[in-house]
Amino acid sequence: MPDHPWLLPGALAVPTDQVRVGPRRTTRDWIVDGVAFLISLLWVLFVTADATTPDPELAPRLPHDWMIAADALIGLACCVLLWFRRRWPLGLAVATLPLTAFSMAGAIPLLILYFTVVVHRRTAVALAITAAGLCTNFLFSYLRPEPDMPYWVSTVWGVVLSVTVLAWGMFVRARRQLVVSLRERAERAEAEQQLRVAQARQLERTRIAREMHDVLAHRISLLSLHAGALEFRPDAPPEEVAKAAAVIRGSAHSALQDLREVIGVLRAEGGGEEDPERPQPTLADLPSLIEESRAAGVRVNVADLVGAPEAVPAAIGRSAYRIVQEGLTNARKHAPGAAVTVGVAGEPGAGLTVEIRNRWPVGGPADGQIPGTGTGLVGITERVTLAGGRLEYGRDDSGDFRLAAWLPWPA
Repeated sequence: MPDHPWLLPGALAVPTDQVRVGPRRTTRDWIVDGVAFLISLLWVLFVTADATTPDPELAPRLPHDWMIAADALIGLACCVLLWFRRRWPLGLAVATLPLTAFSMAGAIPLLILYFTVVVHRRTAVALAITAAGLCTNFLFSYLRPEPDMPYWVSTVWGVVLSVTVLAWGMFVRARRQLVVSLRERAERAEAEQQLRVAQARQLERTRIAREMHDVLAHRISLLSLHAGALEFRPDAPPEEVAKAAAVIRGSAHSALQDLREVIGVLRAEGGGEEDPERPQPTLADLPSLIEESRAAGVRVNVADLVGAPEAVPAAIGRSAYRIVQEGLTNARKHAPGAAVTVGVAGEPGAGLTVEIRNRWPVGGPADGQIPGTGTGLVGITERVTLAGGRLEYGRDDSGDFRLAAWLPWPA
């Protein structure tokens, strides 16, 4: 983890859920620095007052008055250095390390500087500073002996204090590293989640585009069929011409309506209060689909053994509708004039079976055959696979073209 000298150490640290990218101080930083400065200043005043009024029963702690004044000045200088420890923690700690050998007034500010190094520098650097501090601790106990405490006891207390500060600082640093790691993981997880959402939306839009192909291919094939009839029968009675024109007008209107709905879905943003209407017919709309094909001149025989189409789940019914729609469209494209048989059967628990069958066309393709993209059956195959069903299509033993699918229908 990179070092950030502008972060505060330990209990005087900024919140671990905020990591700044520059040395600019916040209001909280100024408050914390001010508190640290005041605590250190109070310590300097206390030590100076204690040194100027020693206990008569004990030996003077400093032999000369100028030493007391010098120690106070050193303590004040260390207090001022606390305002710069964010930018140069290691440099200040090394520069003030000799002062720890004899200055009592600078003990608290020097301890804060040492703690800052432990929190924001590598373990090896912290251990090196600690080892140097232990050496000056032995010298401090010799130069500033406590009259009522043996030398070795004073030294042990210094070692205990240094090790305690070291352990505390390492704990704070480890906790900060853990918080930063957890934050990075959370941000990464959030980014991955957003990516998955974007991919899901893109997949849904792709599916809607396939819906547009299924719907418009059916509508436009009807338009092409009736327009072709008008082209080859210009002498048809006015009643037939008007009827064909009405079918063309109705199919064009339906195609535009379906296109408008699909475009509305593709342009819509997620999270709205109202979802845009989608072209999602169900099995109950199958009779109208059959009637449209019959009106276009296709001979369609239906064997519908589903008693209650509204009981079929919407997703399964929609898939069945699209399968029948694709089968009728392919029959008009590739086997014009052939009779088409549509069979739908099933019940809850047993699944829903859809079968479309038509005779294989005799001879080559007719002139003016309706063009196709060749992806209709691919889209139906993917739709059935996503629904957990099975799809079969091709020429059977009798020579008919057969499109059959089985879709799961939960009990």
